[in-house]
Amino acid sequence: MGKVVIVTGASRGIGAATAKLLGSSDYKVCVNYLSDKNAADSVCASITDNGGVAFAHKADVSDEAQVLEMFEYVREQWGEVTHLVNNVGVLFTKTELINVSAECFTKVLNTNVLSAFLCSKAFVKQSVAGGVIVNVSSIASRTGAPFEYVDYATSKGAMDSFTKGLSLELAAKNIRVNSVRPGFIKTDIHADGGEPGRVERLSSQIPMQRGGTADEVAQAIAWLLSPQSSYVTGSFIDLAGGK
Repeated sequence: MGKVVIVTGASRGIGAATAKLLGSSDYKVCVNYLSDKNAADSVCASITDNGGVAFAHKADVSDEAQVLEMFEYVREQWGEVTHLVNNVGVLFTKTELINVSAECFTKVLNTNVLSAFLCSKAFVKQSVAGGVIVNVSSIASRTGAPFEYVDYATSKGAMDSFTKGLSLELAAKNIRVNSVRPGFIKTDIHADGGEPGRVERLSSQIPMQRGGTADEVAQAIAWLLSPQSSYVTGSFIDLAGGK
């Protein structure tokens, strides 16, 4: 059976790097995006120009109807979805918790956690032969990100619990569920938080004295998706330079 993967939030950053890497490794790749069609199309072009197979699909993955439509569309094009990367994530301008509105907090939870729940549920319901799910969490789930991103850290803590619980539910069904927890990765998400140079500012505090790259995270995700990790489930790979 061919390898068919949906990567959520794949128009930039870790998602884009992962989609490109999988596209070069015989996966048929659905590049999910919400608003930046040009960026998603560029990711697909990079894959197809190198002999891979990909298409971009617009869907708000915190909306169940759109998630189900996406899975059905992929199934019609390529058959059963065999692999899923729950990568989509959002954060807002860094601040102390007292300044976080209920609206922003809800948006973070819906985008980061509800999306993983909905996509994983859709994946399991259509799975016949088993498969693999990788959730993209963050080391913020361990640190709590005080004075900056407590709301974001909370969502990633929920992702960690979701990963562990789901992995145990699905282990006997030949579906593996694992997680990567990146930290200090050079992507555009830091600009979303109001500090595009955040990784450079914090580099001296990282044991390896440098930030990581989206490609390094993508390599870990690809390994967890692959048969080389066939006895790994409910596990976490931290990619944070030793933090």
